Amino acid sequence: MRKLGFILLSFVGLSLGLKAQHKPNVIFIYADDLGYGDLSCYGATKISTPNIDALAKQGVRFTNAHTTSATCTPSRFAVLTGRYPWRRDDTGIAPGDSPLLIDTTNTTLPKIFRQAGYRTAAIGKWHLGLGNKGTKQEWNGNITPGPREVGFDYSYIMAATLDRVPTVFIENHHIVHLTQSDPIDVNYQYKIGDEPTGKENPELLRMGLSNGHSATIVNGISRIGWMKGGHSARWTDQNIADTITNRATDFIQKNKTQPFFLYFASGDPHVPRDPHPRFVGKSGMGPRGDAILQLDWSVGEIMKAIDDAGIANNTIIIFSSDNGPVLDDGYADGAVAMAHGHKPAGIFSGGKYSIYEAGTRVPFIVSWPGKVAQGKTSNALLSQIDMAASFANYLNINIAPNQCIDSQNQMKAYLGKNKKGRKELVEDAGTLAIVKGDWKYIVPSGGPSYDTYVDIALGNSVKPQLYNLKKDPSEKNNLAEKYPSKMEALAADLEKIKSRK
Repeated sequence: MRKLGFILLSFVGLSLGLKAQHKPNVIFIYADDLGYGDLSCYGATKISTPNIDALAKQGVRFTNAHTTSATCTPSRFAVLTGRYPWRRDDTGIAPGDSPLLIDTTNTTLPKIFRQAGYRTAAIGKWHLGLGNKGTKQEWNGNITPGPREVGFDYSYIMAATLDRVPTVFIENHHIVHLTQSDPIDVNYQYKIGDEPTGKENPELLRMGLSNGHSATIVNGISRIGWMKGGHSARWTDQNIADTITNRATDFIQKNKTQPFFLYFASGDPHVPRDPHPRFVGKSGMGPRGDAILQLDWSVGEIMKAIDDAGIANNTIIIFSSDNGPVLDDGYADGAVAMAHGHKPAGIFSGGKYSIYEAGTRVPFIVSWPGKVAQGKTSNALLSQIDMAASFANYLNINIAPNQCIDSQNQMKAYLGKNKKGRKELVEDAGTLAIVKGDWKYIVPSGGPSYDTYVDIALGNSVKPQLYNLKKDPSEKNNLAEKYPSKMEALAADLEKIKSRK
């Protein structure tokens, strides 16, 4: 009887183990400043992105998917928390020395996966702050709280973004390759140390400036903010994509026998665009185009890694971008002159920083071989904020009523089984807009209507704006005066969402 009991227990244990292994791995690939029209699978004709195109061919390509915001920090906050960032007043573009913006007691996307038995990792751009509010960050010791405290078992990150100091990688709680004899310090209020800056030493720059970005020079590129020390830890821009992609593929290989969630946040094609030499000149569109090719390579390497690990059929890959596109964003890299007719926003108006559609409507691709129909296109209305509720529901994880309050279960839409998606979503770019069905209402605001520095229509107006996106996707014809009742109904819907707690 003991022997039979042992056999039965072993069988049950094996069955449970197999069940655990069959939980799908999830990889979220997050591009940086990539526009709706920047990929050949989304209609681009001046550039080819074969690996991302292949991902779209084996899954569903969404044409009405959105970030919550037209800039990076708030979009990332929404993905990880399931909460609209505009509910707080501290989720704008974070400086490199910002404290952690995510409450460590809150439910987060990685915590949901970890509760379901997943190994979790954040690799690449972070830009959500590190350390405690009200205290100066101690870069030379244990850097906490950060990604690990919000649910990631492993992290290998850039503290902020490519154009901001500190220009170092942080693995878990420590800066990589930092030496005690050359400690690092960072300041965003005034210059520290005697390192050359773009403003004072333009002759040392190998990438010219168009506006801003005139502080400490690293690798011949001046940044936002000042730093001193940490020379052995500073990254080389041309190697960033290789470094984080290799970390991602290594994580996949090490965790191929257990379910994992990988948040892979690329720095491409965000400024400063300084791709690896093997991509330079290959796009014919200058550094921005070359950086898009580098992004496509990273996607290809991740796809190859899951194939080599034998887990492709049990891995969901979601690809998207944190906001819309921008060409000239502080560095004179020829992005505008070398676009050669390429339209990074596609047919939409605006771009990064804009409340118009190009600010938040982004590529969104979901691939899961055997589970998602191949080569399908969906017009379901989606928001990246829904990842938390969608995967919590799929993995049978309960979320408390006061957590992830803006996230909705859209798993059926992700899998191509629901063609409608959300009933409405809210967009944020300084002012708010609500999209419901074919209609979009933009709240009046007194900000500038156009940003001449980046050459982007921001969409601000002291007058209310109403657009029919089905008939007028470029938002050229304001229908607020013609359909006041429709505008008022959408405004009321927005107020209901804002009052949710």
